[in-house]
Amino acid sequence: MSDDRNGGEEKSLLGRIAQAFSSEPRSREDIQQILQLAAENDIIDEDALSIIEGAMQVSGMQARDIMVPRPQMAVIKAECSLSEILPQIVHSKHSRYPVIGDSPDDILGILLAKDLLPQILAEDRDEFDIRQLLRQSTVVPESKRLNVLLREFRENRNHMAIVIDEYGGVAGLVTIEDVLEEIVGEIEDETDAAADQYIRRIADDDFFVRALTPIEDFNDYFEVAFSDEEFDTIGGLVMHAFGHMPTRNEITHIDGFEFKVINADQRKIHSLRLRPPSAE
Repeated sequence: MSDDRNGGEEKSLLGRIAQAFSSEPRSREDIQQILQLAAENDIIDEDALSIIEGAMQVSGMQARDIMVPRPQMAVIKAECSLSEILPQIVHSKHSRYPVIGDSPDDILGILLAKDLLPQILAEDRDEFDIRQLLRQSTVVPESKRLNVLLREFRENRNHMAIVIDEYGGVAGLVTIEDVLEEIVGEIEDETDAAADQYIRRIADDDFFVRALTPIEDFNDYFEVAFSDEEFDTIGGLVMHAFGHMPTRNEITHIDGFEFKVINADQRKIHSLRLRPPSAE
């Protein structure tokens, strides 16, 4: 009897999938429904679904949507000496830096931090010339589609691009890691902030927040008074606001704060993007 029932369930599942594919998908929503059906029936797991949905989303996004804005860029002035540059690199911990000339719009090239190692060991640092170490910078418009940019990053083996506005001025920068994070979620390595740093400012009105952030710490950071009587972490508070287990890119609002899910699995939220009320 159980074999008959299992066989019937299997045929029902195959029938639903066959019906979904009986006609060509005509919209992004059709594809998402097929993928969701596959995930619900364990044909693909939630991680695979999240990555596929992230890849689909990237195809509709532009460089302006994820770029590090100009005021937040870590740049190095070409006039600086090696002893002046090294503390900047130690503090910011990036691997690549735009090097500017007379103004922030005068991008001379890209400096790789690793290219400074031979200079550190050189006996005569007075002969240091940063221009001899620069790599050519890649320049893209704000409207550059991210899927196209990712392909160009791979083909040209570039990891950073300078984003310019319609007037030719520098609007910001975008890296290959920024694009990949839109597909697979937050990527952390040994150069990222320590694990106990729960909140990180991305821009004036944009923050990365770990779901494990204690509500008390969140309140102190943003000078608010969210209750911690029922939940200990901001992830628990956000989960309650959703009323269900949210998936990647779902958005909810709490007292004017906009919370967007960046990374989550079937059991819990891992990370969020936050816009405070002042950004509305």
